[in-house]
Amino acid sequence: MKVFVAPLDWGLGHATRCVPVIREFLRNGAEVEIAVVPANAAFFREVFPEVRQRIAPSYNIVYPKHGFNMGLWLLKKSSHLNAVIRYEHRYAEEMVERHGYDIVFSDNRFGFYSTRAHSVYMTHQRRIAFPPALSTLEGIGIRWHNSLMKKFDEVWVPDVEGFPGYAGALSHVEGCPVPLRYVGLLSRFAGLETLGSGDGSTSGRNVLAIVSGVEPARTQFETALRQILAQVPGEHVMVLGKPQKGTRSWKEGNVEFHNHLPTEEFARAVRNADWVISRGGYSTVMDLAFLGARCIFVPTPGQFEQTVLARELSSAGYAAYIPAHSFTAGALEKAFQAKVALPAPPREDLLQAAVRELL
Repeated sequence: MKVFVAPLDWGLGHATRCVPVIREFLRNGAEVEIAVVPANAAFFREVFPEVRQRIAPSYNIVYPKHGFNMGLWLLKKSSHLNAVIRYEHRYAEEMVERHGYDIVFSDNRFGFYSTRAHSVYMTHQRRIAFPPALSTLEGIGIRWHNSLMKKFDEVWVPDVEGFPGYAGALSHVEGCPVPLRYVGLLSRFAGLETLGSGDGSTSGRNVLAIVSGVEPARTQFETALRQILAQVPGEHVMVLGKPQKGTRSWKEGNVEFHNHLPTEEFARAVRNADWVISRGGYSTVMDLAFLGARCIFVPTPGQFEQTVLARELSSAGYAAYIPAHSFTAGALEKAFQAKVALPAPPREDLLQAAVRELL
């Protein structure tokens, strides 16, 4: 059985959550190839050096400088996005015809399906989150997303079936135009949860900061973290999320910087930190849940699904939440006082069962 896996290239999160999926396909004897773009090719080479890569179309997303412009920006770029969707569908059809894939697996790539292969679409965001003033548009967003999912043979949701799960209202939506199954939390750190351990301190002075996302929001977050952590007593670590630049490390003041950390070293850094500060992307939430981190989420401006997720996790007592416009050293000190913990993922073999049934 030959499988072609294609993660979306909006940040690295879609690539990381495809790792357990690819591992499971390989474990079950499938031949796997990965559709990559330059931004995630180095990451996949590190994790799967033996797996063949093929260059795929990129969405080439650059976020607006100010998050509050995101809605208008999406409307402005809709023709570009639709063009990429059409192009990646033609690409997927051509690749299936040329290389004989039996299964095409798309992680949130809207057009990555083929009429000649069994096509699986994976997403946690079945509900497109809108700001409160535009919440009436969410129904339109659900119908639009369903119209895209109809092109696939089945849909996988990386969450648990019982509400609220970990993604809350984003992943739990009534009705789906094709067969749907929840495949549990997906993390490249599954099985590495016990690497290293923190000292249980509540001082909140050993911070791991994870920089992620697409530009210019990624660099804006890095700049804010540099300024704020320099004001917070303690020894801190910042991972810049740049696997394409290798694993170079250096020290500036009280912060140790890493362009990228290999999987086991990253897991150990999380386990040794009193607090982890990151964006509120769902892939990050799944990773940190597996590693038992105490989290402070600072959602990317304009990505309202991150804000919704961070608010819900904060309300449940799972994580602390600081809006990007309020992210200061004082706000961070206040967040350190929160008593929060992400619940451990359930030990169900949902992904294993889904892959075995599919194959």
